[in-house]
Amino acid sequence: MEGLSLIFLFLAALFGFLAIGVPIAHTLVLVAVALLVAIDNFEPQFIAQSVVFGANSFTLLAIPFFILAGEIMSYGGISKRIVHFVATLVGHVRGGLGYVVIIASTIFAGLSGSAVADAAALGAILIPMMVQMGYDRALSTALICASAMIAPIIPPSIPFILYGVAGQVSIGRLFMAGIVPGLILAAALMFLWYFMSRKYNFPVGKKATRAELWLALKNAIFALFMPIIIVGGIRFGIFTPTEAGCVAVMYALFISVVIYKELSFKDVAHVLVATAKTTGMVLLVAATATSAAWVVTTAGIPQAIADALSGFASSPLALVLVINVFLVFLGMVMDLVPAMLIFTPIFVPLVKSVGIDPVYFGVIMTLNLVIGLITPPVGTVLYVGCGVANIKLGELVKKLWPLVLVELAVLLLLIVFPAITLVPLGWFTK
Repeated sequence: MEGLSLIFLFLAALFGFLAIGVPIAHTLVLVAVALLVAIDNFEPQFIAQSVVFGANSFTLLAIPFFILAGEIMSYGGISKRIVHFVATLVGHVRGGLGYVVIIASTIFAGLSGSAVADAAALGAILIPMMVQMGYDRALSTALICASAMIAPIIPPSIPFILYGVAGQVSIGRLFMAGIVPGLILAAALMFLWYFMSRKYNFPVGKKATRAELWLALKNAIFALFMPIIIVGGIRFGIFTPTEAGCVAVMYALFISVVIYKELSFKDVAHVLVATAKTTGMVLLVAATATSAAWVVTTAGIPQAIADALSGFASSPLALVLVINVFLVFLGMVMDLVPAMLIFTPIFVPLVKSVGIDPVYFGVIMTLNLVIGLITPPVGTVLYVGCGVANIKLGELVKKLWPLVLVELAVLLLLIVFPAITLVPLGWFTK
């Protein structure tokens, strides 16, 4: 089959199987089989070997460790101490709990690297508080969901790990590159919330005394050191991203058991089971996506796509814009993990061929697909928010669209001005 026919077969099989409800891991294997049959090279052992190879990655071990660290934080009292500390800082301004959501999400981003985990943890704590103080439930949930998008951009980031593995790009450099874009995303959300607070006349909380502020800081200080340890350790070469995951688990376990004394042996069992479920899902998709990516490469689809987009080769900006338009629609119908693992091996060689830094592109691609987590119909974080807040999807989406537009504006800003990402990357990696 010719290149364009293979591209059509690949996309038709991928979205066709998903449309009829085939689980994503099974879909990826079936897509790989369809492509091998199409190029007359079907051997069952190729599929089995590539799936095993996809799971056999030392770098991917970072994912279960960071997931485990996030679960320990939820059970060990770390989450609520961070929220309480931030609330004492900004809870007294108009719409203060909204700023608490955004700032706490930024801090949590340096702890878990998962948007779903952040939305679930912060939603359970803050949505009841916001509703009690008179905030709209749907809008509060929308802000929780939108703020959770900061987590996969600021290190440690699970999507950056997946991109780094799939595209053979330095995960340490990806982590450093995400710091400034993540902070810009947080600042943009706070800017929008400032105007929304005045539009809806949100309540003003009680200002904390110095004694209350000091006590909150003292209670949260060990938790606040965690992102510094993780990012600093990676930046100065003390440990790799995978080793950073181990350090995060041990540190979270220590402060939860020894310092805060809120993690019991019964809780440890729940933590391990929850981690195993999430890890099993992510790594199964990672393994089958690696198999599909290998077959896609064997079939010559990356080269076919490069040829189809060759008209944009003279303008890297135009190429990135075209790819990102595709990714926006992709994020609406496909979850982040399979999308990242399938399309990274396709797009990374293409952007490198026109001189685009693959680390910079990784930040752009991650932010794009992360926004897909809060866009229907396949927005994982949307359903987490609906479950935590006990509201309907339509109510949430109605309140969410201004926040999504702001995040898309940040994405466009990073696309048009690559220096926003690349210049700070040079500072952090010297």
